Amino acid sequence: MILAIVGIILLNVLSSFFFSRIDFTAEKRYTLSDITKTILKGLDDDVQITVYLEGDFPAGFKRLRNSTEDILRDFKTYSNTNLKFDFVNPLSGEQKSQEEAYQLLIEKGIEPTNLSVKTEDGMSQKIIFPAALITYKGRQIPVKLLQSRAGASPEEVLNNSIQNLEYAFASAIKKISKSESGRIGFTEGHGELSDQQLSDAMKSLGDSYEVGRVDLNTIPFAGLDQLKVLIIAKPENPFTEAEKYKIDYFLMKGGSLIWSLDQVSADLDSLRGATEQLAFAKKLNLDDMLFKYGVRLNYTLLADMNCAQIPINVGDVGGQSQLTLLPWLFYPVFIPVSTHPLVKNLDGIRSEFPGTIDLIKVKGLNSEVILSSSPFNRSLDVPLLLSLQMVEEEPDPKQFQSDSKPVGVLIEGVFPSNFKNRPIPSGISEPSAIPQNASPAKMIVIADGDIFKNQINNTDGSSYPLGFDRFTREQYANKNFLLNAADYLYDDSGIITLRNKEIKLRLLDRAKIRQEKIFWQFLNIGLPLILLIVCGIFQHYYRISKYTR
Repeated sequence: MILAIVGIILLNVLSSFFFSRIDFTAEKRYTLSDITKTILKGLDDDVQITVYLEGDFPAGFKRLRNSTEDILRDFKTYSNTNLKFDFVNPLSGEQKSQEEAYQLLIEKGIEPTNLSVKTEDGMSQKIIFPAALITYKGRQIPVKLLQSRAGASPEEVLNNSIQNLEYAFASAIKKISKSESGRIGFTEGHGELSDQQLSDAMKSLGDSYEVGRVDLNTIPFAGLDQLKVLIIAKPENPFTEAEKYKIDYFLMKGGSLIWSLDQVSADLDSLRGATEQLAFAKKLNLDDMLFKYGVRLNYTLLADMNCAQIPINVGDVGGQSQLTLLPWLFYPVFIPVSTHPLVKNLDGIRSEFPGTIDLIKVKGLNSEVILSSSPFNRSLDVPLLLSLQMVEEEPDPKQFQSDSKPVGVLIEGVFPSNFKNRPIPSGISEPSAIPQNASPAKMIVIADGDIFKNQINNTDGSSYPLGFDRFTREQYANKNFLLNAADYLYDDSGIITLRNKEIKLRLLDRAKIRQEKIFWQFLNIGLPLILLIVCGIFQHYYRISKYTR
């Protein structure tokens, strides 16, 4: 017995120095990836995580809260005690302190959620903050914990949020603990989206990267070498051959590109100021380059019955315009169906006057469609006469029965140079040539120039969050898509693959429950009582038989 007691004590002492666990779940839901462990072991200072999921919540949010605590405990174990976390209720205390906390969290980029809670008197609305704030060496970064998705049930939303926890925290910790911020550039000089229209996009990326504008006409090749991602957002004017040469050079050196292009000129503001508008093809001088890279943007407009709404003036009452929200077929909402980590479990992504894309097979390149239209779409050739009167016409479903059309694609591999066996174009004064052996690179091509544009408040000129529709007050997933794209293109560690982590949702069959309710009630309640009575009777007669002998 002494040896047994000593052995138990030694086992407990040793277990305090070594951590191990066995995960018996099929999807390994309680096992952290090697990428996450490497990030946590590399921390050289304290990381404080404040989670705003404390309070009186429904059962689903309690499950999210408990799952968050479980994974943060695992993070703490692998961080060599450098990670600390706590849960707080941001709306506790008096009304004034609640309002101050509310404004402070919004300023830090933490968005509130309006939650409907069942009470004895019916339903009540409650503001919650399903998010966390990570602090490291004086820097802070918010983490969104609730991954909403249109059309998904509450159980699926919570399940998606729980399976995304590891990626959300690991990605944020990696970003905030980096010694140097990577550089991302938005091109300018061709009528691209303005700084105000890209305000929230640049601000959101600026939390993790160094973001600025890039003029391809003046930037030297050494400046391109310092960039990792180049974003071309809705140019209006053609690119020169010298500028295309610099883009090609950047890609051959292993840089990543995001093309957000409109091949057709069409704008809703122009329609409001005139009865009709002619949608016509742009001349960006990029077709040859994109074709060489394995993609062709068609000169068409995509109309989709799964679309956003716009305000239309339906008359005047008392001298005031009466606005009504009506579906606008040229503002499709793309619901991602791809399982690629770039778009997996993302909510709908709003677009404006998008086109379509054709993929071209190119040796050495792998292509994948990440955004596509719904099956109820129609592609219209240009030139095309547009009018707001179109909203009054009921679309014929027969004309909108079509296969889903690609709108956004991801291309990876070793790209062929668009300037191979061609002379260096005029305008290139620096002695820098495109490398003969290109480095592997990544590229995202989107047939919509407005996908990264935030709306602007006409009253004070302030910018709305990217993806927020000021007319319908809906928040779309444009910002999350941009951040995922930047993470995927910039990071070579493969951390975004953590978004592929899947926790199977094993829900009870409600129809079967109703049909077999009595049977299972009897099995769980009645059968144990019957067994207990039988055992009691058996024991009683066994004792009589034993002691009478």
